[in-house]
Amino acid sequence: MSDTALWPGNFRDLNAAITRLATLAPAGRITVDQVNAEVAHLKAVWTKAQNATSPGLVDRVLPLSSAAHLDRFDRVQLEDVLHVCRSAVSLSAAGRVLFDRSRERKKIANDADRLRKYLARFDLEWGELKERFGSSGLSRNNES
Repeated sequence: MSDTALWPGNFRDLNAAITRLATLAPAGRITVDQVNAEVAHLKAVWTKAQNATSPGLVDRVLPLSSAAHLDRFDRVQLEDVLHVCRSAVSLSAAGRVLFDRSRERKKIANDADRLRKYLARFDLEWGELKERFGSSGLSRNNES
């Protein structure tokens, strides 16, 4: 279910990864360190490809006109918030993940309300987000 568990490659990519592991294996034995290094290499390649070819959650959730006016700072922050929201089972659970440090300094930690207010800055609502995340396509909202 993790975003990192997706295999964006094909069988040739898998074959190349196995061939690299086998070729570099000392004494014909593939080590855990080699596998970890290969996984790190593949993730780096996939991240570059994904960033170059597919829109992020911000682009898929916000209207074109809103997404186009976001500063890089706001876009990166909102992208991370949306990834947390997509995997969280509730608004409160997402808030606990996002405000895990600052909540310790508050007398009353209302993480759900803080997250609700943050999302509202972008005209987003929890229920609507979860509905979109649950749908198969999460299509881009093309409102102007």
